[in-house]
Amino acid sequence: MSLEIRNLHVRTEEREILHGVDLKVSPGEIHALMGPNGSGKSTLANTIMGNPSYEVTEGSILLDGDDLTEADPDDRARAGLFMAFQYPASIPGVSVANFLRTAMNAHREEAIKVKDFGQLLKRNMELLRIDPEFTKRYLNEGFSGGEKKRAEILQMAMLEPRIAVLDETDSGLDIDALRVVADGVNALQGPERGTLIITHYTRILGYVKPEFVHIMLDGRIVREGGPELADELEDKGYDFVREGVGAGAG
Repeated sequence: MSLEIRNLHVRTEEREILHGVDLKVSPGEIHALMGPNGSGKSTLANTIMGNPSYEVTEGSILLDGDDLTEADPDDRARAGLFMAFQYPASIPGVSVANFLRTAMNAHREEAIKVKDFGQLLKRNMELLRIDPEFTKRYLNEGFSGGEKKRAEILQMAMLEPRIAVLDETDSGLDIDALRVVADGVNALQGPERGTLIITHYTRILGYVKPEFVHIMLDGRIVREGGPELADELEDKGYDFVREGVGAGAG
């Protein structure tokens, strides 16, 4: 089940942010989308998931050939898309476990049995090395940045999406929290899932190895390559990409 973005143009508040983005993520692949702040990375992530604040004016979003460009966010999630947010919301009074069970049931025609849910939750917590007490806490209430991201990765494990979009999951994490998140992503990656990691730092890519790297500037993907492109970016910064784009334009 491939996610395919074709010639995507997106605007908000009368300003076009994306200017013809093409991208394809297939099962078993890890892609990194990199770019400085304001380049359009999070706009792309939100548009993929159907955030109504972003208007698609041209192009399409396809999942396994089905056009989801106008689909509601719930329908996209049921189809197999998942997004880990940069700033996950807190839900006081709702435990992590209850939130996860509700999220799972929203994807199913028949509610999961309590026993089956408990067994699946236990397996995933063991896989991700999460303390069982964690799921009794209210979702993201008083959580550290690392705990919020861990809750997102646990949600991904329980929902088993076909395509996972991680929007700056490494933002604001210390090195220990970053390793926990990266270990979780690696543990959940497999031949049935494609992953798109959106970041402006290369540090998470030291733990999660992408096969494809895309660099976005000013709402366009301007360079693509393998993992060596991220290494080059680490050495030279985004200026070398801007200079290359300028030279190409000339």
